[in-house]
Amino acid sequence: MIQTWSGWKRFSDRRGDAIEAPAGPGVYEVRHTMTGRVMAFGHSGDVAKTMAALTFDAEVNPLARLFRRQPVLSRVSDLEYRTCAAASRADAKTAAQRLLGLRQNAWRRRMELSWVARHPG
Repeated sequence: MIQTWSGWKRFSDRRGDAIEAPAGPGVYEVRHTMTGRVMAFGHSGDVAKTMAALTFDAEVNPLARLFRRQPVLSRVSDLEYRTCAAASRADAKTAAQRLLGLRQNAWRRRMELSWVARHPG
């Protein structure tokens, strides 16, 4: 059984600061605070450990900068996250797939409405 989403929490720029997340199965979402762009979304058997392992640092070696797009954020504190605990890893996976499906359907409807608005008649 899946619980409800936590409130949005900001990441800290200081390394080693605690992340408030379940130390068990669940779903997580990370987004850019100003744009709302989803930076990470998924399920895990240990959400706290997975969230702690996420890296959004812009520290890339100089040669790699020539061949890759640069990160869209300048600071980790520009990100916020929320989590949702689950009873089991299987429940977390099912919930993540369902949420992803809902998000894709909403996006598809939004694109269809946009197309209809641009091409009346």
